[in-house]
Amino acid sequence: MERYQPNGTPLSEADKAELAKLKELLERAIADGVLTADEMGQIKQQIRADGKVTYEELELYRQLVEEQIRQGLLVREIC
Repeated sequence: MERYQPNGTPLSEADKAELAKLKELLERAIADGVLTADEMGQIKQQIRADGKVTYEELELYRQLVEEQIRQGLLVREIC
């Protein structure tokens, strides 16, 4: 995943590992076309797992989840 951030620092190996875990979780959660409340809770927990929310995590969520919702390919379950 390419990133552009003025004055940004390169991702550490730990950050890359966290991003890979998030991507795997997101892909599993959206595979059936429905994002459940439980899956959303797991996603939020993973994003916050290291005590910070990064631009890359939010961008990955936007690309994999929000774009599919906008395109009608993914439905978010409402509780």
